[in-house]
Amino acid sequence: MGKVLGDVLGLAAGVAVSPLPIIAVILVLATPRGRLNGVLFTVGWILGLAALGAVMLAIASPARASAHNHPATWVGALKLAIGLFLVVFGALQWHRRPKDPSQARLPKWMSAIDRLTPVKVFALGLALAALNAKNAPLTIAAGAAIGSAGLPLGQQIASLAVFVVIATLGLLAPLGVFLLGGARAKATLGNWKDWAARHNVAVMAVLFFVLGLKLLGDGIGVLVS
Repeated sequence: MGKVLGDVLGLAAGVAVSPLPIIAVILVLATPRGRLNGVLFTVGWILGLAALGAVMLAIASPARASAHNHPATWVGALKLAIGLFLVVFGALQWHRRPKDPSQARLPKWMSAIDRLTPVKVFALGLALAALNAKNAPLTIAAGAAIGSAGLPLGQQIASLAVFVVIATLGLLAPLGVFLLGGARAKATLGNWKDWAARHNVAVMAVLFFVLGLKLLGDGIGVLVS
């Protein structure tokens, strides 16, 4: 189990530091029902990660994804494909990043967050976790790594739980500041949001490129061994 955790912790950290969900939760916390909406957004995020990871566990179960305690060929091909996608996506993001970070613009849908109902806030957290093109590949890769390691079901679930917890730390930090930070919380979260907005593209570009190279190496290792 230790080796699997070593494989997925980097992927979980990549999801955790994704700037857009962090910006989204800060905007959610600034709504009139910030406390409720922040919790609902975070719960939706956790369920989205867990559901997508569980789907991959079901697909990459030990009986079908691991042969003689070695990942099956299709698992290596999946990691190779995801790694290639992340490397190319990261390179494109870097090329398209604003030359002046102060000129960075947030996605238009974020301007409507303050008008969302609690149910829609929950759905937004779910979607950003499970359907986001920037986070879903990392969760899929983590689920494949866990499911292909030949672990007992209990250890698979525990490994996925660790992944989800680490991947949620980026949201739990703003939520904790909001709930416990008192009068200074608003200014602190505003500074975090501004920094994340300015450097969102550059951070994700570097992150995806590095994680993509790792997955490429993992995939090649599975296919040639």
